[in-house]
Amino acid sequence: MAQAAPLPFRKMHGLGNDFVVIDARAGAPAITAAAAQRIADRRRGVGFDQLILIEPPRDPAAAAFVRFLNADGSEAGACGNGSRCIGWLLAEELGRERLAIETLNGLLDCRREADGRMTVDLGPVKTGWREIPLSQDMDSLHLPLEFETLPQPAALSLGNPHATFFVDDAEAMDLERIGPILDRHRFFPERANIAVASLSEEDCLRVRVWERGAGMTPACGTGASAAAVNAARRGLTGRRVAVVLDGGMLTVQWRADNRVEMTGPIATAFQGLLPPEFLC
Repeated sequence: MAQAAPLPFRKMHGLGNDFVVIDARAGAPAITAAAAQRIADRRRGVGFDQLILIEPPRDPAAAAFVRFLNADGSEAGACGNGSRCIGWLLAEELGRERLAIETLNGLLDCRREADGRMTVDLGPVKTGWREIPLSQDMDSLHLPLEFETLPQPAALSLGNPHATFFVDDAEAMDLERIGPILDRHRFFPERANIAVASLSEEDCLRVRVWERGAGMTPACGTGASAAAVNAARRGLTGRRVAVVLDGGMLTVQWRADNRVEMTGPIATAFQGLLPPEFLC
C-alpha cells in the first residue's frame, strides 16, 4: 500500500484570529474531530482557532463552499475573519475584486477594498429566540441571565449564537474565567460565543470575546459584529461601528436591509505540509 502523502496547508489570520486553511477542491482526506484537535494543538501541532476547508461549490453563484472546524473539532456555522481570509485567497486566485463564498450560513459576498482590507457580508441578523437559538421564548435584547455582577446580555445569531454583555470596562472582566461558564448556560442549547463590550467613544466599542469551541481569541469577527449590532439595537451607537479587539480594529456596518458587513485586514503567516499521522 502506498504511503499517504503530506497534506498542504496555509496558515492565515485576521488580527491574530488564526486559521489553518486546507484546499480540498481537488480532494483531500476527511478531517475528523480528532484530527482537527491534533492539528489545533499549539505545542504538538500547528495551532488554530478554526480549521477552514475549501470545497467545490454547491451553488453555481459561489467560488467555493467553505467549512469551519473549531479547535475542539466541532463545526461552526460561520466565521467572519475566516470568511474574509478565504475571500481574499480566492480573489487573488481568480483575479477578481468581488466574489461569493458558500457556507452553512448561505452565500456571503466578499470584496477587496482599495486600501487592501477585505469586507465580507455576514448575512442577516437573526434575533428571534428560535433562530439564535435560545432554550425558551425570551426577549433577546435583554436576556434574564443573572451571573455575578454582570448586566443582562443581548443575544443574536450571525450564523452562530452570540451573547454580548455591556460593561463599564471590558478590560477589567475576567473573561477567560467566566466565558466557559456562560457559553454553556442553559439558555444556549448550542452554546454561545460570549463577548464583553464597553463604549470607548462615540460609535467605537472595546470588545473581548470568548469563542465557543476555541476559547479566548484576539479577534472574533462574528463576535465583534454581534457586539456592534447589539450596541445599535440598544441605542448605544449608530449602525456603523469601529470595534477594537485585542488584535486590532474591525469596522462593522449594520445595513438598512438587516445584513451585516465587516471589514478588516488579513494576512498569510506561512505555508506547510501536514504529515499523514496528523490526519488518521
